[in-house]
Amino acid sequence: MHVTEIIERRRKPLVSLEITPPEKGTSIVHIFDTMETLLPYSPSFVNVTYHQERIVYEEHEGVIKKIPRRKKPGTVGICSALAHRFRIETVPHLICSGFNRYETENALIDLHYLGFDNIFVIRGDPPPGFKEIPSEPEGHVYASELVAQVASLNRGEYIEQIEKGDATNFCVGVAGYPEKHYEAPNLAEDILHLKHKVDCGAAYIITQMFFSAKVFEEFRQRLIDAGVTVPIVPGMKVLTQPKQLLTLPRDFHISLPEELVESLRAAKDPADFRRRGIQWAEKLCLDLVDLNVPCLHFYTMGKAGALSEVLAKLQKKGVIP
Repeated sequence: MHVTEIIERRRKPLVSLEITPPEKGTSIVHIFDTMETLLPYSPSFVNVTYHQERIVYEEHEGVIKKIPRRKKPGTVGICSALAHRFRIETVPHLICSGFNRYETENALIDLHYLGFDNIFVIRGDPPPGFKEIPSEPEGHVYASELVAQVASLNRGEYIEQIEKGDATNFCVGVAGYPEKHYEAPNLAEDILHLKHKVDCGAAYIITQMFFSAKVFEEFRQRLIDAGVTVPIVPGMKVLTQPKQLLTLPRDFHISLPEELVESLRAAKDPADFRRRGIQWAEKLCLDLVDLNVPCLHFYTMGKAGALSEVLAKLQKKGVIP
């Protein structure tokens, strides 16, 4: 079922999750355990991220060899395993980086054969060791171009002209940045880029994490003013460790409200820090529910403990199913 159909049928705000594949050589059991912990809160769909490979060149016996290395493999396999085990809608990420248009088309065909109804399209981050995303010959530079290719395939239009080609039926989600994408000169221009992704065929938006309902409300209003009518799903993360005060702003180009930082800085010990982070996340969710958001999306980073406590509080208050 399409994510947009799931959203349309909701009676209460939905819960959705983003899961990161484990390190290469690690069992999928950890992901299964995470899902088992969060299943009582009825997640409606699960996104699984994709991490591109890093190419290294090593010399062996006088011969230079090209060696691909990927730390987190298995996006499609994890999606299939979760769908089979838990009968839940799974959404694989599809990125521009590292693929040309022909490889992308083949990947989309495979996803269609496997029965995936939803995909989440992003440009992708630079591979490890790179500050910028290397250009791929015959590939896409921007997520909007990738969205447009999926939309073409949904119309049965293939790169190679095929008479009466079967159309795919993907529901495409894209990312939005309430505090702007780090490469955009300002939020106004970033809004235009996001609208362009919607115009190219995106059916819903999931935002980057943020920690203030006001930030989301203003972002959503700017999108509405720009003519964007698709569902806008807020993305969130529960803060549980002091190091996140440094790593999240640095790695995700976001800001943390002064009130939140002051509260966390006042924590007496790690357990108190975690308690305060859970408390803030619960309040943020309640504020967003008051804004009538369609779904609460959580970046799990593979960990379910603190999030399960937040969801238990929301469920007890009747906010989520």
